[in-house]
Amino acid sequence: MTLRLTGTLDGRTAKTLRSSLEELGAREVVVDFTHLKEFRDSAVAVLTHGMEERKVQFRGLAGHHERMFRYFGLSTGTIASQRAYYTPEEVLA
Repeated sequence: MTLRLTGTLDGRTAKTLRSSLEELGAREVVVDFTHLKEFRDSAVAVLTHGMEERKVQFRGLAGHHERMFRYFGLSTGTIASQRAYYTPEEVLA
């Protein structure tokens, strides 16, 4: 099942989305953020609560929001880009 989000996702609407995901139970769900006009950071905190054990995939996240989900301990399933810096060990090698 795919949930395509439109409009603004803030804390209040994120609570509604989280409730919908809880009602879907163990179903595999894809949440598509591609068509959002605004995605407030507060929504990430609401969405990540209790999501670790759910089968939810995310699509259409901007890099900033991918990082925000990781900060809250939830992997978005995307591969992180290469580091833009070198460690001291690499420089001295």
